[in-house]
Amino acid sequence: MKLYPYFFASRGALVLAGIVFCGLNAGAQGWPEFRGPEGRGLAEKGAKLPLNWSETSNVSWKTAIPHVGWSTPVALDGQLWLSSATEDGHDFYAYCVDAETGKMLFEKHLFHCDEPEVLGNSVNCYASPSAALEPGRVYMHFGSYGTACLDTATAKVLWKRDDMPCRHYRGPGSSAILHEDLLILTFDGVDQQYITALDKKTGKTVWRTERTTEWTDWDENGKPKRDGDFRKAFATPIIVKAAGKEQLLCPASSCVFAYDPRTGKELWKVPHSGHSASVSPVYGKGLVLAATGAGTSEILGIRPDGNGDVSGSHVAWRFAGKDVPTTPSPLVVDDLFFMVSNRGTLTCLEAETGKSVWRERAGGNYIASPIHCGDRIYFFSNNGKTTVVRAGRVFEQLAENQLDDGFMASPVALGDSLILRTKTHLYRIEER
Repeated sequence: MKLYPYFFASRGALVLAGIVFCGLNAGAQGWPEFRGPEGRGLAEKGAKLPLNWSETSNVSWKTAIPHVGWSTPVALDGQLWLSSATEDGHDFYAYCVDAETGKMLFEKHLFHCDEPEVLGNSVNCYASPSAALEPGRVYMHFGSYGTACLDTATAKVLWKRDDMPCRHYRGPGSSAILHEDLLILTFDGVDQQYITALDKKTGKTVWRTERTTEWTDWDENGKPKRDGDFRKAFATPIIVKAAGKEQLLCPASSCVFAYDPRTGKELWKVPHSGHSASVSPVYGKGLVLAATGAGTSEILGIRPDGNGDVSGSHVAWRFAGKDVPTTPSPLVVDDLFFMVSNRGTLTCLEAETGKSVWRERAGGNYIASPIHCGDRIYFFSNNGKTTVVRAGRVFEQLAENQLDDGFMASPVALGDSLILRTKTHLYRIEER
């Protein structure tokens, strides 16, 4: 871990959940990052999201978004910011849409790459990482292709970085998150794996911490197998208060890590046999609940009060098998843990024990992460179907809705509205 001389003491001046949101009916907390406030996938308390919709009902507006992007929109003060890139990965853009009308407010070209690496898969694209948003500033992130801070009133670029190396190999995926005066970014490539924090005002590096994974993927020639394919990862970290301190929970290939978000110091880790981690962790019932990724796919329930390698002492439970997601992130609602597998199996577990409560097939394939609102959970499939179920110990399907195109980006809950990004359009869905 390297600590750079640009670290400034936190002022603790901004609490996103308390900022007044203007322009929509309610929505005080906005949706400032991937999976919303604190990265939990939870709608605002008291929100009443729509239960039913289609292309011809409960659609307030529908706006075409140029090029290709799987990033989740971020929302605050009547604006929606999202990223996109040309299909060939040469050019990278930021877009701002008016949350009330769907009108395009800004279109900003940010980066160009002469020779982007070929993705080699049909799942990812060049604009998968989501932005982070706060009053007056939005932080657009495209992995190693570039990171930029924009003024939200004018779309003026305040600073840029395109010198943080990482060979993503299958494309970037980890989203940006904010913490106090820091913008925290994750780079897990085939060539190097690290997490770094920038001074959000200037873009200068504050700290950088290398992963301490002990790799076991060597081939007979002493080189990483498949050119390092088992070392990449795409997960977005979250920050929680656990065991009396703030912890940055950051899954990677072959290991789950926890760091001090202010300094980047490694606190604890749990090595495992999974790879290509893409699922964001959640925290509930005193446990970090993290998915290991592809290969050996498990959910780990980890007690967060350890130090060093805690794989033999602090893993409270494991849930393994084909129902564990490798892309959609899960939810914790009270004492229950909900997840959807990439192939459409919905599963409810007890968060404290990992014991199975129910399992049902929703059908279809899933990349986008679900959200929770009141007594409902919303699951969004690759073909544009949304399945709404009861958030309880007994499975009950409440609704099934269909839009023309599929979901690769995760949803946004904004007041009583859903903001949904399909492969081609952005929607505002609300009861009319």
